[in-house]
Amino acid sequence: MAGLLNHQQKVLRLYKKSLRHLESWCVFRDKFRYEACLLRARFDSQKNEKDMMKATLLLKAGEEEFYRLQHPQPYIFVDSPGGTSYERYDCYKVPEWCLDHWHPSERAVYPDYFTKREEWKKLRVASWDREVQQIMEECPPESALTEALPPARREGDLPAPTVVGLCDQAT
Repeated sequence: MAGLLNHQQKVLRLYKKSLRHLESWCVFRDKFRYEACLLRARFDSQKNEKDMMKATLLLKAGEEEFYRLQHPQPYIFVDSPGGTSYERYDCYKVPEWCLDHWHPSERAVYPDYFTKREEWKKLRVASWDREVQQIMEECPPESALTEALPPARREGDLPAPTVVGLCDQAT
C-alpha cells in the first residue's frame, strides 16, 4: 500500500507514527507537549521544500531516524489492530440485511435514514449489472486478485464498492 501513497501522505503518516511513539516515550503530559511542539517544528521547517529530490531524501532520513528511535513497546489502543479488544465484539454486530425486517413502528423512529436507505437500494439494483460489466471489462480473469477498485475511466462509470477480489490495476 505504501507504493500507492504520494509524498505528502507518506510525510503525514511518518508524523503521526512519530507522535504516537513519542506518547509512549513521554509519560508526563507537559514533557510530551514540549517534545510534540519540537517535533512539529522540525516537520514544519521543511514543509515548503520544492525540490522533490531533497524532499525524498529528507523523508528517507526521517524514516530511518524513526526506525532507530521507535519505542520497543509502543502503546496500542485497545480497539486498534494488535490491541487487547480488537474485533472483540464483532460477533455481536448485526448484518445490514436485518434492517429489512424491522417493524414499521421501529422504522418510524428513523424516517430519514430508512428513506435514504431505500433510495440506495434502488440505485444499487439499477446500477449492479453495469458495475459488474465494468469490472469484467477492467479485470481479465487471469489477473492478480486484490481489493483495489478499478478507476472510473468514462463519464458515469461507478466503482463497485462491495465487490471483493477485484483485479490489480497496473496503470
